[in-house]
Amino acid sequence: MRLSFCMITLLFFSLLSTAQAEQLKHDPEVTNYVHLDQYLGTWYEVARFKDHPFQNDCLSSKAEYSIDGKFIAVKNSCKTLSGEIKVAHALAKVKDKETNAKLKVSFVPFFNRFGLFAGDYWILDTKEDSYSLVGAPNRKFLWILSRTPVLDEAIMNDLKAKAKEQGYDLNNLIETKTWE
Repeated sequence: MRLSFCMITLLFFSLLSTAQAEQLKHDPEVTNYVHLDQYLGTWYEVARFKDHPFQNDCLSSKAEYSIDGKFIAVKNSCKTLSGEIKVAHALAKVKDKETNAKLKVSFVPFFNRFGLFAGDYWILDTKEDSYSLVGAPNRKFLWILSRTPVLDEAIMNDLKAKAKEQGYDLNNLIETKTWE
């Protein structure tokens, strides 16, 4: 089970990388600056684009970020429809040190050193202690994250509006259940 989970995650990020050829003419704008030390910790997914390979059978998901040398260690957890907890580990590397908002994430850490099998994780907007709007520059993936399992409705609506302004198709956005 763990091997197939890793293979699905690997497939997702390889498809994400090749899909960048379909990118819109202008990349989405990222937030001005991310204070990585404040961004670390636990984030709850409150919304995401549907048809995400890792999360297709997930009711709720959360991510935990910590420092691992020159990288950010990523632990994604997902509660499935059957109640099983799936876990995937990855390494992220900052690609734009001016903003710290553009990262490459690889679930095959060995290849991250070479930029292979890594997907884009762009922080479009964040308040490090509250929420984060994360997307891929090709606009095929989008996540709304919160420090708490439930995000204030006004903040959620604001983040949706910002995503729409950046060219993300909100018809693909689904709100996810609370992590229990």
